[in-house]
Amino acid sequence: MEAKFLISGDSAVSVQMGSEISLEVNQLVRMLFMDLTNDPVEGIVEMVPTYASLMIHYRPEKIQYSRLREEIEGRLGSMEQVEEGSRIVKEIPICYGGELGPDLEDCAAVENVSSKEFIRMHSEHEYYTYMLGFAPGHAYMARFEEPFHFKRRETPRVRIPGQSVVVQLNLSNLIPFDQPCGWNIVGATPLTICDHTKKDPFLVHAGEWVRYVPVGRREYEKIKEDVRRGTYRLKTYEKAVK
Repeated sequence: MEAKFLISGDSAVSVQMGSEISLEVNQLVRMLFMDLTNDPVEGIVEMVPTYASLMIHYRPEKIQYSRLREEIEGRLGSMEQVEEGSRIVKEIPICYGGELGPDLEDCAAVENVSSKEFIRMHSEHEYYTYMLGFAPGHAYMARFEEPFHFKRRETPRVRIPGQSVVVQLNLSNLIPFDQPCGWNIVGATPLTICDHTKKDPFLVHAGEWVRYVPVGRREYEKIKEDVRRGTYRLKTYEKAVK
């Protein structure tokens, strides 16, 4: 397995597994990430998986770059494909439209479909989480059926609400905090996307699958209150991989 090594400062290297955004390339990134997680290399302090590369932060006083590269190249030559006999899918409730999803109707008009059909297209399929980025817990996810045709907004917003669900093409992101964004807002989730008070602060992780579940505004508010009280339990289901 060939990869490009890009030195990033004096204590990090980006291992590029490809040049395109695809499930196949991202699975190679995940394979290397899992291999180094299960069988750690002394000196590596953090790994950050992205669409097509794995950023590896290391301590030069523990392992020199040349030795680290040699170790990674050896891993790349012996890694086995990550096998998944089943897939755990997290169900993320989402309330579409209105003040929570101000771009829903415009997006549906671009697709030449009704708002109801747009919601079906967005929520009927499972999403793969390529990576977390931009902000802590900010999940970049994609579905592989019925992609939309529109891209980002021509004019980005300086600030959008945290917990917004934004879309373009086949991608759909979870926005953890109030932040700038140029994507289209179609709804919001009542769930907390990033909670730094928890040992595991993130709602979704790279390599996981998600399914959006449409809920009305009343149910949205109820779930939000359950989350505040700490009584909400995230729903999941298991799907066999063919």
